[in-house]
Formats: sequence, C-alpha cells, structure tokens
Amino acid sequence: MHSSNETTVVARSISKRYRVSLKGTGSRRVLRRTSTVQALKNLSFVTYAGESIGVLGRNGSGKSTLMSLLAGNEAPSTGEIYVKERPTLLSVGAALKKDLTGLENAKLGLLAQGFSRAHASETFRSVAEWAEIGDAIYRPYDTYSSGMKARLKFSIATAGFPQVLLIDEALATGDAAFNRKAKDRMDEFLDNAGTVFIVSHSASTIRNHCNRAMWLNEGELLADGDVASTSSTYRRWTKALSAKDRKKASQAIRHARKTYESPQILLDSEAAANLN
Repeated sequence: MHSSNETTVVARSISKRYRVSLKGTGSRRVLRRTSTVQALKNLSFVTYAGESIGVLGRNGSGKSTLMSLLAGNEAPSTGEIYVKERPTLLSVGAALKKDLTGLENAKLGLLAQGFSRAHASETFRSVAEWAEIGDAIYRPYDTYSSGMKARLKFSIATAGFPQVLLIDEALATGDAAFNRKAKDRMDEFLDNAGTVFIVSHSASTIRNHCNRAMWLNEGELLADGDVASTSSTYRRWTKALSAKDRKKASQAIRHARKTYESPQILLDSEAAANLN
C-alpha cells in the first residue's frame, strides 16, 4: 500500500472526550449539568512517507477532531500520537487576518509556519502568485470568495513542503482548475517523501487525490485501506442514508466492521522487551 518504510505518523489507541455543559429549566430554577461527548473511539494507525490518505466521514464523524489531535492543537484523552515532524494543518477555518491583503497574509502565514523573516520576505510574493487570484491579492482577505481563500491558504501551507500536511475540507471549496494544480503540487510533495491527509465527506475527492482511505463514523474507525473498496462501501452507506433505507445503511456499517481489523502497534522498545 505504501511506497516507503519510513514512518511519519503513529496513532495508538487514541480517543477524545469532551465535557459539555447543558442547561435546562426546572419549576423554580435553572438546572445545569455536564455530559460527555465521545468524539473519537480507540483509533490506531500508522502512516508512511509517500502516502496520500483520505479521511472520509459525514459531519460530526470526528474527522476535524482527528486532524486537530494530529496537528498537536489538542491532546488525546487516551492513547499516544508520534509524528516525525509536527504536521501543518490547512483548514477552511484557518485564521488569516481578514483586514490584511492577500499579499500581507502570505507573508504573515509563512512567518507563522516558522520561516525566518528573510526567507519569508524572499518567498511571499511567489506564494501569492501561485494562488493565481489576480489583482485580488492586493485587496483585503475579507473580500475574497471561498475559492480564492482556499487557493491562498493552500499556497501558504505547502510553500515549505512540510513532512506531514493535513488538509481539512479545503479542496472542496476550490474549482476544477485549482484542484488539478493542487494535485500536481501534492504529487510533487509525495515524491519528496511527504505524507498528506485529506479530510472530506466526498468519496470522489478521496478517489481523485488519495492512495489510501480511512472511514470515520461517530468517532469509530470503520475502514482503513484500499481507496476503491473503502470509498465504495462509504458511498453505499451514504446512498442508503439519503434514501432513508436504514437496513442497507446498517448492513454497510456491519460489513465495514466485519472486514476491518485494527492494527496492534508496538514501539521498537516494546518489541525488544518482548524478545528478551
């Protein structure tokens, strides 16, 4: 499945729980209580250099939570995550300054990624040009369409060719020409032993851009493997849901659970200890 034995990410038995406050009213007073939301449930996987991994799932499945954990923005409630290099997260909601121009945001984004001031000053104009948004690069970011924002964010995030790139739904906001250009850059990135995660609810996006697919549903990893088979099962499930055919939807979930086997991950130190 993977083109290299070089490990880039190891996630072992990770879960994520959130405590949320609920408020209601009683006969005489406001009632408050807390509840636990299980966003991710005991996920384990290993990724390798040269892999482009699609993470499929509907809204609320845990996709963005997983990306946040991998990026180091949050810690898992249980389990461990090991990365070769801290991943770069490209998100539709990524914060660029709305009152700054695209050109100014390009420079700011490079500095936020760790570029030196000198390197950012040398690079930011070419980053802005790659986005191909014309004279809009001189206008405030707040005036951009979603597609223009996606182009600029992608150009900034990939400028330094990070070891691990996390793309959270961003490609869905670009047009066909942008997607082709983005794929060319990702292919170049993968040729240089990078690893890409692409989050989407679209099976076609994953098939077009990825050589491996994961399917998350209500925080559970239901599949991890071949793009064609994983995306096919996912599409059958979403089609059944759209048709309100609960029986077929349940069958797709059961099939995925039956065929998926979570990997048992041992670190080198643990494997050596077992041999002694």
